[in-house]
Amino acid sequence: MDDYRFTDAFPYLLNRVGVLMGELFSRHLVPHGLTLPMYRVMAALWERSDLALGELAALTTVELSTLSRLVGTMSRKGLVSRRRVEGNGRMVEISLTPAGRRLVERLIPIAVMHEETALQGLAPEETAQLRGALHRVYGNLASLSASAPLAPPMKSGKTAR
Repeated sequence: MDDYRFTDAFPYLLNRVGVLMGELFSRHLVPHGLTLPMYRVMAALWERSDLALGELAALTTVELSTLSRLVGTMSRKGLVSRRRVEGNGRMVEISLTPAGRRLVERLIPIAVMHEETALQGLAPEETAQLRGALHRVYGNLASLSASAPLAPPMKSGKTAR
């Protein structure tokens, strides 16, 4: 543990990059009345239309109950539509409306510009390796979250080092 450095730890660095990218990109969303989670929903639906709420939650990393409210707000804004799936009245599919599609298509080039700026100086093969590594890391953690029990609570009087 002597060589552990919080400011060099993978989760810290990953979060730091993600938070900064989110904050910078969000500045472009505010004039459109959007939040970053709303953009994630729209971009996911642009890529893969007609998604069930659970699929959309998994793709956007927005918690299901929060996503349900968010989709309601976006529906009232005319950005997405909801429809019940035939034969399964409990399942709802979410789609972009034409207005939602036009808006996300105006925002995607800005997202791409932020991504290109973040990856500046990396060779295309380094970028591909980074993407692949992040997909693997996510898969590793997803398998861990499904199988690992939570750590037991610390005993009172004991402090973490």
